[in-house]
Amino acid sequence: MGVIRHVVCAMSGGVDSSVAALLLRKRGYSVTGVFMKNWDSLDERGVCTTEKDCEDAYRVCQFLDIPFHQVSYVKEYWHEVFSNLLAEYEKGRTPNPDILCNKHIKFNHFHKYALSTLGADAMATGHYARTSQEDEEVFQQSHRAPPTTLFRDRFEIRNLRLFQGADLLKDQTFFLSQISQDALRQTMFPLSGLTKEFVKKIATEAGFHHILKKKESMGICFIGERNFEKFLLEYLEPKPGNFVSIEDGTVMGTHKGWFTLTLGQRARIGGQRNAWFVVDKDVSTGNVFVAPTTNHPALFRDTMRTDRFHWIAVDPPPDLARTQMMECYFRFIHQMPLTPCTVTLNMDGSVWISLSQPLRALTPGQFAVLYRGGECLGSGKIIQLGPSAYTLQQGREQGTAVAQHKEQQTPEPPS
Repeated sequence: MGVIRHVVCAMSGGVDSSVAALLLRKRGYSVTGVFMKNWDSLDERGVCTTEKDCEDAYRVCQFLDIPFHQVSYVKEYWHEVFSNLLAEYEKGRTPNPDILCNKHIKFNHFHKYALSTLGADAMATGHYARTSQEDEEVFQQSHRAPPTTLFRDRFEIRNLRLFQGADLLKDQTFFLSQISQDALRQTMFPLSGLTKEFVKKIATEAGFHHILKKKESMGICFIGERNFEKFLLEYLEPKPGNFVSIEDGTVMGTHKGWFTLTLGQRARIGGQRNAWFVVDKDVSTGNVFVAPTTNHPALFRDTMRTDRFHWIAVDPPPDLARTQMMECYFRFIHQMPLTPCTVTLNMDGSVWISLSQPLRALTPGQFAVLYRGGECLGSGKIIQLGPSAYTLQQGREQGTAVAQHKEQQTPEPPS
């Protein structure tokens, strides 16, 4: 028998990570379960859900007869994820803490802890995703310093690629779209070829009844579900402003701060019988622009620009690098249908994305995640939006009006 490999599995107390640890154990690996504590407070009901989750993870490790550890990244989460989240909201953007949490905490601090402190050969998580390497190849990876030259040696090992898991409805590559090559090389995804239903079946047969009763976590990464406006106002000073109609500039009501609102959501405006929806924000004036229908053209756009794009394989795809243009697929919300798009690469590493059709509520601060052939190529934060369908419509109407006015003003040629 070969060397027994040591794998550290991130344990959340949920069904996915518990089954991941079970599968690793069944494959003959030496497994250590580790629970991460990244937030330090009670939820809306005054319950510290972290303690319950930690206890659930410990019970699974006891059942599997594997070592259990706890590690705290409360300070790191605050400085590298939550502070960024607050800063983004103040700029009028809507950030994605789950993507940042994976990038900075799970696949950076935890990855280093697993390999350096606990001496693991690899780490594992319960994500529904897969890489371009087989499990045994994970253990053959050694740390490689990034190239000092502009171009890498063409004979060196190719960088890993990230692919969607077998369960496309549960696929979590969206949340992994900012992680590094180093972490990806030394990570195993035991659930890569399984569906959620099959994972639940494995958990049932294993007797993990205490975790099967738990509902899926839906709130902010590690913080949980809570009244979001109330939660944000614990950390940011209220900055009251007006709700303004995008159509005629009428002040419809007031809000407590533009950062409590995101594009596309229903605006709770006192005294209004009909529903109004947030379509734009002006941080300089505090105005939040609203429209009277959920599918108002002011909510639809088909172009955006990102910041410097993070390519999972480090370099942009060869065809994009060669021609500065590429066809692929886009999403900015987990589980939303993939939309065909054209990507243009800019000199600074950012990209312009042109969609095949306008989408509702494209939002600055969210991540534009690109896919092609089942591969997650990477992501970039949306920092600029193109004009809305409403703006374009107004422009066309004004252009038509100007043209008609010119026609009326042009004198008749003498007969």
